[in-house]
Amino acid sequence: MHTLILSISFSVAVSIFLKLARSGGIRVDQAIAVNYATAVALCLWLLHPPLDTLFEQPAAVWLILGLLGVLLPSVFLVMAAAVRRAGIVRSDTAQRLSLILPILAAFLVFHEVLSGRKAIGIALALCALACLLTRPRAAAAAAGSAAATAPEDETRGWASRGWLVLLGVWAGYGCIDILFKQMARIGAGFAGSLLLSFVLAGVLMGLWLLARGTRWHARSLASGVLLGGLNFGNIYFYIRAHQTFPDNPTLVFAAMNIGVISIGTLVGAGVFRERLSLLNVLGIVLALGAIVLLFPR
Repeated sequence: MHTLILSISFSVAVSIFLKLARSGGIRVDQAIAVNYATAVALCLWLLHPPLDTLFEQPAAVWLILGLLGVLLPSVFLVMAAAVRRAGIVRSDTAQRLSLILPILAAFLVFHEVLSGRKAIGIALALCALACLLTRPRAAAAAAGSAAATAPEDETRGWASRGWLVLLGVWAGYGCIDILFKQMARIGAGFAGSLLLSFVLAGVLMGLWLLARGTRWHARSLASGVLLGGLNFGNIYFYIRAHQTFPDNPTLVFAAMNIGVISIGTLVGAGVFRERLSLLNVLGIVLALGAIVLLFPR
């Protein structure tokens, strides 16, 4: 269970970093690029993947790695675009509702058996998600106001292409969860696979920045080292959690999503002075109940 707790903690820390980055003048795309370089270094230092057989991967593994290499940086950028075009509330909702995809995959792809206990746990998890995503009117109005004051070329996107980036957020995060579960099934070779996915993501992100003629920003590049450490911890312990509970992917999928948003809600209230409604508090209680029901006896 500690692997899940650590993964959730690192994920919340990543969210806090991204929240503070917007107000701290950090260019997130550059921080993301350095984040993957840092993750590669940590992977080499801590996991010691076998470099002599690194590229001796089956075709199916290369397919997973290729998809992760594209999706990992792309979803970061799509999420940033969604926040600009559709607002923080809609974007966060789309990300959390992606939980539906890996839960479906748990039964349709990974052949998990659906018991009555798990069915109730899933229902509670979805109810908890709905309660946690319901914001007080003042907070929702503030988020809407922030989107409304964005430049015209950004806000116009919500009317024309906003639904596309929200769909990208929903599908992207859901597919990444499923691919990480597949990577966890690789077993002992997962360190090398993790390294390759970070390398591919970093190379693609770097090429994208170079193609845009990016002007480098020292603070953003330096902050990418911190982001890389947090992101590495999040992904590493998430995969370890799937390896710890190989026959219960629903537990990992649900606990990760509702755990992150529950703790994020508490952090938002305690650190950023965001208001909590009774529904939000009920959502946290339901989330705990869902995890208890999904946890294997």
